[in-house]
Amino acid sequence: MNFVDKDLLSVQEARILMERAAQAKEALAAFPQEKLDRIAAAMLEAARERLSQLARLSAEETGYGNWRDKYIKDRFVCEALETRLAGRRFVGVLEEDPGAGIARIGVPLGVIVALTPAFGPVAAVISATVLAVKSGNAIVFSPHPRAERTTRTAVEILAQAAFAAGLPEGAMACPDTAAREGAAQMISHPAASLVLATGAPEMLEEARRSGKPVIFGGTGPSPVFIERSADVKQAAEDILCSRSFDCGTAAASEQYVVVDAAVAEQAEREMNRLGAHFMSGEEEEMLTRLLCGVSGHINPEYMGKTAIWLAKRAGFGVPEGTRVLVSRQKYVSDHNPYAEAMNCPVMVFYIEPDWTMACEKCMELLANGSRCHTLAIHSRDEAVIGQFAAKKPVGRILVNTPAVFGAMGATTNLFPAVHLGAASAGLGITADNVSPMNLVYLRSVALGVRRAPVETGK
Repeated sequence: MNFVDKDLLSVQEARILMERAAQAKEALAAFPQEKLDRIAAAMLEAARERLSQLARLSAEETGYGNWRDKYIKDRFVCEALETRLAGRRFVGVLEEDPGAGIARIGVPLGVIVALTPAFGPVAAVISATVLAVKSGNAIVFSPHPRAERTTRTAVEILAQAAFAAGLPEGAMACPDTAAREGAAQMISHPAASLVLATGAPEMLEEARRSGKPVIFGGTGPSPVFIERSADVKQAAEDILCSRSFDCGTAAASEQYVVVDAAVAEQAEREMNRLGAHFMSGEEEEMLTRLLCGVSGHINPEYMGKTAIWLAKRAGFGVPEGTRVLVSRQKYVSDHNPYAEAMNCPVMVFYIEPDWTMACEKCMELLANGSRCHTLAIHSRDEAVIGQFAAKKPVGRILVNTPAVFGAMGATTNLFPAVHLGAASAGLGITADNVSPMNLVYLRSVALGVRRAPVETGK
């Protein structure tokens, strides 16, 4: 089959799946919350039984990250969603105040188009399907070409359990042919109610042009600030743990470390102790040539690899146990290859004289490619934390916690999610950790309690 045939086939299949989903959403609209809960529970049980297999398949097919870390994240998603969603209602009457004569009813949006990522496709599929079903929506996936087999396998496992538990046919689907043209067809299809594009930045413009509501978020890159009052040892542990997790591919991972000059020497020493390798100028040039080649842009083939693998491939040696490679820099520039999201264990280290200058540096970094996703800060000074929280245009600010795990709700009380919205201005409709409440709209019902403030006719 040639390339053109694949494109046409993907478009045709996308239309069929969307039309089936449109029919299925009508049946779903009549399902009470209790039935939706039983279907979601069946899916989570089926997923748990196959997590190891799916994690291994994901790492093997994509070449990104390592299966053990993926398994940890996938297991967290299953366990946390089960716990957090237990007993919660998302459709039907959600709020009622008889005294005021007011009620709020949760109404499913309809058909969700989910663009799955190459980084962490299993967690994304599990999360999206459970959120969609719990909120009474049909969902159609468009897999990333690099994770096509993994995405399809995960959807098949969940769908088999869901259909056996009563989900209408067509309410969950994934095409056999993955292509950009098919994804575009799903997004623009009249049946599409919302586009969940938290793992497909390359499709953002397509989603915007469709006129459909879009929940958008990428993987960062996130700045983290170590302020002089911080527990520097703990901050270094948190940052190294987070940045090295799944070889730097997880959402919200700290790519930029901004350090208060008063603790910079200690921070570097602690990071070195924990497996950070601060590169020489020559080593940095060698790594840049590897990652960017002649194009000046990050080569995706080198993402999701270990720090030791990257250093060896670039041509320099690092100590055994190296977990991240660190570049010392002073300025933020659009032309710096490190300005792009680097989904690998590589970091940039900035030193600023005080928290006010660090605040400005973080603002520069947030405006220079992070898509206003996440910011982390390590500090015990409530006033400084308050200033950062008030000023930073981000979806979430994480305090004294590893950014990857804090953002997904593992070490914080944020909603447990792998779909992390970016700051909404111009990017999407929400900056939330996406939950079923983002996939419904609230219908207000109001009882008349007083006469109209105008004269009525005789």
